[in-house]
Amino acid sequence: MKKYLAVLLGFMLVVSMLSGCTGSKNEDKAEKGKDNPYRVAYIVRSQSDSFAAWLANAVLEEADKYEDMVVDIFDGQSSDATQNALIENAITSKYDAIIIQPNNGEAQRAYAEKAVEAGIITITTNARIDGVNGASSVDADPYEQAKVNAVVALEQIPQNAKVVVLDGPPGNFHADARRESWKKEFFDKRPDVKIVGEEIANWNKDEAMNYMETWVQANDKIDAIISMNDNMAAGALEVIKNNPKFKETLAYGVDGTAEAVLLIKDGIMTSTSLQSAYDLAKALLDTSHKLVTGVEKQIDIDIECPLINKDNVSEYIEMHKKAGAIRN
Repeated sequence: MKKYLAVLLGFMLVVSMLSGCTGSKNEDKAEKGKDNPYRVAYIVRSQSDSFAAWLANAVLEEADKYEDMVVDIFDGQSSDATQNALIENAITSKYDAIIIQPNNGEAQRAYAEKAVEAGIITITTNARIDGVNGASSVDADPYEQAKVNAVVALEQIPQNAKVVVLDGPPGNFHADARRESWKKEFFDKRPDVKIVGEEIANWNKDEAMNYMETWVQANDKIDAIISMNDNMAAGALEVIKNNPKFKETLAYGVDGTAEAVLLIKDGIMTSTSLQSAYDLAKALLDTSHKLVTGVEKQIDIDIECPLINKDNVSEYIEMHKKAGAIRN
């Protein structure tokens, strides 16, 4: 694997004495290649987030396929201030492209716009920041990701159930759209279901565990955990794994992480929808390459989000095994 280190490449300005002018931008691009690669900064939401870490690793693996492009990974550490500073540094360092996985889309919006204004190819992902003129995006449809779970939950969650809800950070496109989907596709259709606890756990397993511990103390029965991602669902499930009172508790997530598919296999988690980091990484690198080489000017695409449950989980376990995320 290439070494993905932040390296300042020196460029020599070649002056043509005959023409008295420098080469054009297109000529500069033609000089790019294995020995002078395009530089891409990928600014991760947080490496402590299981999905974000999965995606970052997948991006690095996919980048190995491109001899004329290198990717440097920077950890935003779940901090808007850190992410924004990293974007500014990438602009100053004159990267050819910047991929932003926002911690909070609205907080990063102005900085994504700065990158576009600086003439740098800008791509937002997981979740896209809508309305940044000149930026591209590679993402998944968060409403549909939640809907595939909500539709099956209509029949699975018992009458007069008590449920808890774990939300992602407010203002995040995926967090807001997934919660809206659960409202329209499940709660509006099941007025008998009572939410006995709902908190923002910021995609974080430890925060979800803390909230679940409080809810377990306050409720003798919790029929379902409705989580906006797998990481929070796994945290909540960790709290009740040895408690017989909650043996029948259902749990729903989004992402299809290696941890989630193993929980589904073991009958601990009910279902999730796949947000494949492998598919996102492939699309991100393909998009980046097409944009930096000028093949296309703007690209906006979504990947698919199939439901994963006990009936098909073996397929996705094999997917993770092939990628090395699950070992035999």
